[in-house]
Amino acid sequence: MKKLSLRTRVATGAVVVAALGAGTFGAMSASASSPAAAPAAAVKADTSNRNLQQTTHLTVAAATKAAQATLDAAKKENQRISVAVVDRNGNTIVSLRGDGAGPQSPESAVKKAYTAVSWNAPTSELVKRLEQAPNLKDIPGTLFLGGGAPVQVKGAPVAGIGVAGAPSGDLDEKFARAGVAALAR
Repeated sequence: MKKLSLRTRVATGAVVVAALGAGTFGAMSASASSPAAAPAAAVKADTSNRNLQQTTHLTVAAATKAAQATLDAAKKENQRISVAVVDRNGNTIVSLRGDGAGPQSPESAVKKAYTAVSWNAPTSELVKRLEQAPNLKDIPGTLFLGGGAPVQVKGAPVAGIGVAGAPSGDLDEKFARAGVAALAR
C-alpha cells in the first residue's frame, strides 16, 4: 500500500470535514488540479410538512466560546481539566484538553456532556436518580458523575457541556456551568 503524503492526507481530511459539515450525501471527489465544484443547490423543505422537525443547534463558534470559558474558569482556580461540548444528538462539537489534564479526562468530559444533554439535567442531579434506577449507569456512552451541564433554549436541551479532571465532580460541574453562562453573554 502506497503511503500518502502529509499534504494529501490533510487535503483529504479537509474534503471529508467539508462534506460532513455541509450535510451532503453521495460520492464526492476532489483533486488539487481541478477547480472546486459549484455548490449544490439548496434543498428547500416544506416546514408545514408534519413529517419534518426543526431543531436548534449550537454553532462551532458558540461551542468553542463555551469550551474556552470553561477552561478559563478552571485555570483561575489552578485546575487542569478537559471540556467537551456535544450537540443535542450527543455528537461532539468541540473537545479541548487543558494543559496538564489527565489522560482519562477528554473521554470522561464527552460522556458527561452526553449524559447531561440526554436527560436535560446536570449530571450531579442524575447521580441522585441512580438510587431509584441503578441500571441507568449501564447505558452506553453515559457517565453518572458530577461535571455535566445541559445547554437549554426555552427549557429544551440543545447541547451539553462536560468537564473532567478537577478533584471533585462539584468543581467539574461549576466549570461546566461557567461555559453555559458564557453562551448567555
